[in-house]
Amino acid sequence: MRRAAPLPVRDGLGPARLRLRGGVVRDELADRFGAQAAAKVSAGEVVCADGTPVTETTVLAPGACVYLYRELPDEVPVPFEIRILHRDDNIVVADKPHFLATMPRGSHVAQTALVRLRRELDLPELSPAHRLDRLTAGVLVFTTRREVRGAYQTLFARGEVDKTYLAHAPEADIGCPITVRSRIVKRRGCLQATEEPGEPNAETRIERDGALYRLTPRTGRTHQLRVHMASLGVPITGDPLYPEILDVAPNDFSTPLRLLAHSLEFDDPVTRRRRRFVSSRTLTEN
Repeated sequence: MRRAAPLPVRDGLGPARLRLRGGVVRDELADRFGAQAAAKVSAGEVVCADGTPVTETTVLAPGACVYLYRELPDEVPVPFEIRILHRDDNIVVADKPHFLATMPRGSHVAQTALVRLRRELDLPELSPAHRLDRLTAGVLVFTTRREVRGAYQTLFARGEVDKTYLAHAPEADIGCPITVRSRIVKRRGCLQATEEPGEPNAETRIERDGALYRLTPRTGRTHQLRVHMASLGVPITGDPLYPEILDVAPNDFSTPLRLLAHSLEFDDPVTRRRRRFVSSRTLTEN
């Protein structure tokens, strides 16, 4: 298990962890990220894994890590609230809106469910037990304390959570109820995941009532539901990636993906109680 970061969460954001090539740390930061990053060394804002401040002459071996607070990019505010479905000493269950990433990645940092909730709830150790795509709305579970984080994350990683999604898509006779199995691969740098020959690693059960589809994933591959629906010729309404990539402006919130993580159900690994949480959202809202 990765050790706790030597710098605390600040304004909802934890420090960035940077793995080094080796040598004088200040010189490497300047080479890779410019003078602004090197200046953080002079200001005492870069620390080693044990919390020791990096100095102008600190030399570290290849593979060593340092920690520092990143500079925030300019972000378009996501103008939708995060609803709280449940909160106790161990977990917070949020009802995430469309367009809000689960946690910082790439150009989405402050405008993420994790950072916004840390700030709003004053819970610096808040951490997601699983993830939802940025464009998917619905039920999202966070842990509130480091001591219980592993138990809940393991629950989701092992597939011991019953998940149900609702989607709007074109009406079509695709033989529902139907179970789709395929091999889905998502490569770094590619926007779309693809189905490829080989042993299936993704499975989804699909039921239909008109244009409303009930999706029950048995696995959790990236973009799994979107890929499976598009492969059947019924892409989810509002999908900007499947079957074709559409250019959508960062400040365009007019066409949400009509996919909702509607419910989660699991045996709580800490309290041993059966838990069920249902989204309060509909497919016609953000």
